[in-house]
Amino acid sequence: MRRLTLPKGSSAWQRTFSSRTVPLGEVPVIDLAPALHGEPPRQLVDDMARACQGWGFFQVVNHGLDDSLRSRFEVQMRDFFALPAPTKRLIKRDGGNARGWYDDEYTKQRRDWKQGLDVGVPASRSWAVADDDPSNANLDGCNRFPPAHLLPDFRSTTVAYFEAATRISEKLALVMALGLGLPPAYFSDQLRDAHTSFLRMNYYPPCADPGPPGGPPPLGISPHKDAGFLTVLAQDEECHSLQVRRRTDDEWVTVKPIPGALTINTGDMAQIWSNDRYYAPEHRVLTHPTKQRYSAPFFYNPSFHTRVAPSPELGEPPRYAPCSWGYFRAQRFAGDLADYGTEVQISDFSTVSGSDGWHVANQANFLRQTDFGRPFDVEGNRTMLARPASSQ
Repeated sequence: MRRLTLPKGSSAWQRTFSSRTVPLGEVPVIDLAPALHGEPPRQLVDDMARACQGWGFFQVVNHGLDDSLRSRFEVQMRDFFALPAPTKRLIKRDGGNARGWYDDEYTKQRRDWKQGLDVGVPASRSWAVADDDPSNANLDGCNRFPPAHLLPDFRSTTVAYFEAATRISEKLALVMALGLGLPPAYFSDQLRDAHTSFLRMNYYPPCADPGPPGGPPPLGISPHKDAGFLTVLAQDEECHSLQVRRRTDDEWVTVKPIPGALTINTGDMAQIWSNDRYYAPEHRVLTHPTKQRYSAPFFYNPSFHTRVAPSPELGEPPRYAPCSWGYFRAQRFAGDLADYGTEVQISDFSTVSGSDGWHVANQANFLRQTDFGRPFDVEGNRTMLARPASSQ
């Protein structure tokens, strides 16, 4: 793993994070090396806490991900998306299985300009078990990989990358807990052995469509917040299209990847657990008229059974009612497939912002009827997911 350095001495580089300097107004950059072996130093803990509070977005360097593994994984990802469309459709996801290939995802009721492939942790917790084995069934369904005779190294390389991203996520969760004054294993104890994380591979084709007269061009992904605990993103270093909405002034800021770095953002569940101390930022992906873009976000998510609520150890009145990750995930996946009305947000569980409580009540009904050991049928459960028009 090469050790990365950032330029210093320029007057444009004004803010320091973990012995790194970043341009004023751009996302922080954090050197994770001190956390890889032993207890993270206080400076690193404080820097990451500030990044989670002020931006919800930061880049990490010296993170421990092997360069050669990342390169091999990115080659496999590009090779997959280069397959003919009929071949990819053989593993297309659907309303009964959230895993597989797709080219028809919606974000905030608007279709994305991209293709994707989702691979999740097996319910059996063993990659050696056949993907379609009953022990691997869960709310998200089961994994679907391309035919081995076409991409013989795809599955093994993807699994190796998935496990590496999991280890990085565990280290980040430890530092994030310390940043809140919580025990270092606070999040790890609730995530490590039962997490329901998934790895998403994205392909954004060039988009020459200028959009409607006087309007913006199509977006790769519309503005949204990530639902889970945190996201570990491998960006495309050749096409800079990811933007985050800066919290201080609502301006969109392009996240330009440092070569070899990983981009991290906090998700909705981190915001609830931290009782709003950490911030889940809104972000989007632009299209480009001539360039294609690849990316690979790893979503580190709780168990479907976890009821996420503000930590009592923070000593503050809770700003959220308990939110079932299984319910929140099912709602978000339904919105990925089609327009099911207004997308669920953590504000629907807020105890301070005047939420009408519909999702809290509907969640209780969902939990009574749903078996997390079986794939969730979105269309078959439409009435359990869709908010009645009278309550909107």
